[in-house]
Amino acid sequence: MARLANADQVVTEINKVRQVRQYKPDAVPDDIITQLLEIARWTGSSRNTQPWHFIAITDKDQLSKISQLRTPINWVAGAPLAIAIVLNGESLSSEAYDEGRVTERLMIGARILGLGGGIAFFGDDEQQAEAKRILNIPQERMARSVVALGYPKTIKDPRPNPVQGGRHPLEEIVSYDRMG
Repeated sequence: MARLANADQVVTEINKVRQVRQYKPDAVPDDIITQLLEIARWTGSSRNTQPWHFIAITDKDQLSKISQLRTPINWVAGAPLAIAIVLNGESLSSEAYDEGRVTERLMIGARILGLGGGIAFFGDDEQQAEAKRILNIPQERMARSVVALGYPKTIKDPRPNPVQGGRHPLEEIVSYDRMG
């Protein structure tokens, strides 16, 4: 496989993916929504089961209802778009793995397309059930989160106690051939 001509630029952009919680009010164009959904659709999955259905949410009332599931995700109301990840609910462990893969793909795709994204976890079983009711998702399916998307106002964490950013140096987290 040939190296992309702009591989260094792509790597730089992937390394800039951050959780975004504040968005400009500008709508995400339909062609970009379609691109994001294609990125999600082409994500690899355990045994190629593709155990997902995506709900693209642009209705402000729906976004507001989701944001009210629990206080830590109240910022979802300010996003112009969210994509709910609905899983088949047939294999909890492999679908949880696949959910992580598709979520990260959406976050990276958003960055490459000039957007920011933020992952909003619905919460406990009761809150997940309420999210399913809001989004008309059958009870046997699993739905635990949305990826909120839009044009970032800032990547600064607006919460009162933001977590410090940064990454551990490679020499602290990488071994070769065996641990240690």
